[in-house]
Parts: sequence; structure tokens; C-alpha cells
Amino acid sequence: MASFQRTRPAPVQSSPDSGGMSLQTKWAIGGAIGGGGLAGLLATGSSALAVYFARRVITPARQRAADQEMLALIRDGQRQQAIFAATDDTTVDGVYGFFFDGGKGHARIGRIVSYSPAERTVLRDVEAVYAGDLSTARRGWWSGAVHPDPAAVGLPYEEVMIDVDRGQAPAWLVRAGGTARTWAVMVHGRGATRQEALRAVGPALELGLTSLLVSYRNDGLAPSADDGRYGLGSTEWRDVEAAIEYALANGAEEIVLFGWSMGGAICLQAADLSRCRHLIRAMVLDAPVTDWVNVLAHHAQLNRIPSLVGRYGQLMLGHPLGRRLTGLSAPVDLKAMDWVSRAVELRTPTLVLHSVDDEYVPYGPSALLAERNPEMVTFEPFRQARHTKEWNVDPERWESLVKAWLRQQLAPRLNPGALAPVSP
Repeated sequence: MASFQRTRPAPVQSSPDSGGMSLQTKWAIGGAIGGGGLAGLLATGSSALAVYFARRVITPARQRAADQEMLALIRDGQRQQAIFAATDDTTVDGVYGFFFDGGKGHARIGRIVSYSPAERTVLRDVEAVYAGDLSTARRGWWSGAVHPDPAAVGLPYEEVMIDVDRGQAPAWLVRAGGTARTWAVMVHGRGATRQEALRAVGPALELGLTSLLVSYRNDGLAPSADDGRYGLGSTEWRDVEAAIEYALANGAEEIVLFGWSMGGAICLQAADLSRCRHLIRAMVLDAPVTDWVNVLAHHAQLNRIPSLVGRYGQLMLGHPLGRRLTGLSAPVDLKAMDWVSRAVELRTPTLVLHSVDDEYVPYGPSALLAERNPEMVTFEPFRQARHTKEWNVDPERWESLVKAWLRQQLAPRLNPGALAPVSP
């Protein structure tokens, strides 16, 4: 999931049809209708900041911020190493993707060779360059997406189209050998792409699962929603339902959902609301958003937004009066997506993998969800990994946990009244 950038809000302009009325004034009038205290607060300049914060949450970024500096490329025969400015990302060991040239270039960056705290630089191996000329790269962004497509992992695949609202959404289909009756539908996070899910395809194949790596509204591949805004899971789940229906129409009998970050929130909504929910056998969620109120409060704090202003930003997302200001076609019901409060309602077996060092989605709600519903939720904490990079830091542990847990969930079920196997 891409981070909300720490930038100062632009001045709020009057809309063409407002008769010159500012957004602050319009919200203050709305507040006056709902209550004098609210109007008093929102008539102040805090209103503009709350609007800005709310819109940042739900507006897809047109371009990722190139916030990672690359200082030099060193060649030694066939071996390449890169010197990066030391950041919270580049100083964590593991394997990562580095995107440059506006996303046209993509390299796989490996282990840390050396780190100089004094110079604030880190030297890392370059394992592969998939696209672009890394020697000309100066800035880019760090990513958990290591490979550009299944072919880069050595996997044959098909590009398929899934019928969704407003058109068709592309997906990668990686078939397991034989006839796979269980399909894995994999859902990336906010600001990411289906490349993010490639890390799970290997384990899925080992379990005999065919994998469908999907796109969804507003992710840059699937058709945009009519309002061009994220629903934080409240709307996107319909695209996942369409992917499930595609799988069922092409031989699947049951589904395992994989979700990363906001993709986890989307999976939880699909498991709750989809007409196919009875066929969802299990979910594997990596750093999922299980409580948006907690995440939004965390980001308000990161961006030094007063907590009260942050709460009114949340109010705008969920209140009908906020739609003119946020651009949403319908309010977002954050309460309905609070799975910590709704823990006992979750009836799909779920594995949650989440780093205690996640800087973007705090792990606390994931742990609390498992604590409140231990029958259905298994929580596996990781350390050191930043947001959705648990696999990148420790792929062996991530894959072994997923495979062991899913083997147990996908084991053949005994019919009621059937005798258990007798040991010889």
C-alpha cells in the first residue's frame, strides 16, 4: 500500500457550481444543520485540513513518489552492486524491487553488502534488472514487488479479462498441474499492483492451487469507479466477487483469498458480503487493514494532523454531507469494516501475517482480531519487516507458515458421522 505523502494541503478553491461559496463555508453550513458545535469547529481553518486529509485517503495517486535516492552503480564483471541513500527501507535486509524512471525501470535488489551510518549510505547487491538502464537511475521507489510478472519467476501464465462494473479487469492466471478444484484469488493493496501478489504464487502452486492475480477499480489497470475514489474495500470487493465467479466458471469449486494491506480489507468484505462467500474456504492476509479508524488515526499522527481534525476527516468519509467535499459517490461505512469490533462475525478461517515493525498499518488490530476470535483467526507476527514486506525479509518462514496452515485448512473434510481413519 502506498503511503500518504506528507505535503501541505493546497488552498481549498470554490467549485464552479457553488456560487463562490468556499468549501469551508459549505461544510460549516452542513455542520450547522447537524449541530451547532460541529459547525463552530468546522467553520475554522481546520475544515480545510480535514477535507485534505479525507481526500488523500481515498484518491488514487497518479504517480508514485520517487522518494528513494540511488547514488551509484558499481560493476564487477557480471556482478552489479548499487549504492543507495540509507533509509528506513534500504537498511532492512532481504530482497526488494526498485522502480525507477517513472516506473518504466525495475530492478531486483538483494542483500546488504555494507552500511555506513556516518555517510548514510548502503551498498546492496543487484540481482537482476528487468527493465530500464539502472546506471542512469538517480531516484525511484522501494517496493515489496520483486518480480515484474510470472514469467520472471519462471512460471507460464495467461492474461485473462474479468467482467466487472464499467468494463473488464485484467488478471494473471497461473494454472496448477492437473485439474485444480481450489483456486487462489490474490488481491493487492492500495497503490500497488498485482505484481505484489507474485510472492504467494509459488506456495500456492506447491499446494496444487491455481492462482488468479487480479486488478480492481482505480488501481490503474481495471476500469475506474464512477467517482474515481477508493472505497477502502467497501466497493472493491465486488471486483473480487467477479474474479471468484470467473474462477467458478472455469473449473474452481472453492476459493482461497490472499490479500495484502487494503487488499486484506477487500477480502474481508468479500467473505462477508459476496454471494459466493460459502465457497471461500480460507483467507491468507498479509498486513491487512482490519480497522480503518485505527489506520487513519495512525496516519493523522504521522502527518502531524491534530487528532480532532483527523476524526472529522473520518466523519466526512462516512457522512452523506461529506460527499461533495470528498468526491465520493456514496459514504464509506468505516464501522462495517471494523473487524476488530466484529471479530466474532468472521466465520472464514483466516491466517494473518503481520510485522510488529509495520510503519503503515499498525499490527495491533491484527493481533487483537486473533485474540477475540481464536477459533477462526491465526496470527503470526514478523519482525523487522516494513509494510507488506514480511515475505521480503524472511521468504522461507512466510512460505512455510502459509503452506502448513493451508494444508490443514484444505485437508479433506469428513462427512458428518463418518468414522475417523483407524491407525494400523
